[in-house]
Amino acid sequence: METLTLGPAGTYSHRAARAVADDDAIDFTESVTAIVEAVAEGDYARGVVPVENSIEGSVTESLDAFAEYDVAVVQEIITPIRHALLAQAREFETVASHAQALAQCRSYLEENYPDVDLEAVASTARGVERAREDASVAAIGHPANADNGVELRVLAEDIQDRTSNATRFLVAAPVSERSEAGSKTSFIVYPDVDYPGLLLEMLEPFADRDINLTRVESRPSGERLGDYVFHIDIAAGLYEDRTQAALADIEAIAEGGWVRRLGSYDSETVLY
Repeated sequence: METLTLGPAGTYSHRAARAVADDDAIDFTESVTAIVEAVAEGDYARGVVPVENSIEGSVTESLDAFAEYDVAVVQEIITPIRHALLAQAREFETVASHAQALAQCRSYLEENYPDVDLEAVASTARGVERAREDASVAAIGHPANADNGVELRVLAEDIQDRTSNATRFLVAAPVSERSEAGSKTSFIVYPDVDYPGLLLEMLEPFADRDINLTRVESRPSGERLGDYVFHIDIAAGLYEDRTQAALADIEAIAEGGWVRRLGSYDSETVLY
């Protein structure tokens, strides 16, 4: 099925998308928002977007896109991240990569290359392209990216600050494919109210029913300062009575705003 993800080819998003579609059915863009929008408008059957990294935390553009466009979430893909330093030669002046990749390798770079310039680009693959074009530029990306086109050398492997580094991707699909089946559920709450104890009141329906919350995060609503949208993930499916009862309580709290059920889904860990 036609799938859109972050490009160009060779990004970690591309590798995650291969769990959903064959290479000849994967297209690329450099905007997470454009991916979710394209699925919402029916231009693509699937969109694969990064939502959270174990070191750097949430990808806020993805969260905001899910709040802006009405889509379903049908799958979670977890990919361990292996960063390598790639360059044409051992001497270089700049390291180019995605901002999150640069941050995930901060300790290594500070210790080994304290004087090089850091350049944030749209993706790890874009950084690899820069390194292929310019011998003064090194890149951070998957070590397999050294095997294509102009010869890039792998100067160092597994340079991420923590060996447990992994990124979580969500697969977006049209609203018509939203499912109640799955071990996890994501939803977004805009309560459109603010009073002492609001967040506690929103969490209690899950605690009372022994539902584990795997993520709770607030993002500015864009309506006014201090007004927030809440992104919540739980370890339970929408098919479960306890989940439906908890969400009914949440919808009552947010009766002046809205609750968007992104859907239930299962998780797959993909090694590359």
